[in-house]
Amino acid sequence: MAGGRPRAFDVDEVLDRALEVFWRHGYEGAGIAQLTSAMGINPPSLYNTFGNKQELFRQVLDRYADGPAGYMQKAFTEPTALQVVEALLRGGADATTRPDCPPGCLTLQGGLAAAPGSEQAVAELARRRAAGETALRARLEKAQDEGEIPADASPADLARFFATVFQGLAVQAVGGASSEELHRVVDLAMKAWPTAD
Repeated sequence: MAGGRPRAFDVDEVLDRALEVFWRHGYEGAGIAQLTSAMGINPPSLYNTFGNKQELFRQVLDRYADGPAGYMQKAFTEPTALQVVEALLRGGADATTRPDCPPGCLTLQGGLAAAPGSEQAVAELARRRAAGETALRARLEKAQDEGEIPADASPADLARFFATVFQGLAVQAVGGASSEELHRVVDLAMKAWPTAD
């Protein structure tokens, strides 16, 4: 029995195009017609290749994490927790203001406004943001065990604080803040790093 026709498009390339649509318009604002037009494919090809809009979005988020947001994974390889946090914040300041990408962050903008039926997308984004904060908390707990941060500091509170700053950078970028302005915010945020009295 003969198989189906081979795909006439590069999956990675069409995912990149879908990524930009979701990044600019969010999950809710990205319609199937808009997605397929940008991707250069027809709706049956979208459904046959990616399943549905929700599954396409999940794959786009994975591609975003490995691509434009790849600096986050790299930041966690830094040798100290201080360097991890600073690399995350500085990477965020740069990534959210790149001239070749939409401003802000896909994981924030993707699901801030959602209608009924989009709950899975909103939950997926919240899950990913929470996973980032959990990973940061774990790294800060390790730093505390190693004596890098004082015993009376709260890794949970610090993780929440720096995650809030990190997400705030993206919001400011959407509002037009420059990379230079965001780096000054990072300078201020890093002054909150706990030190022994």
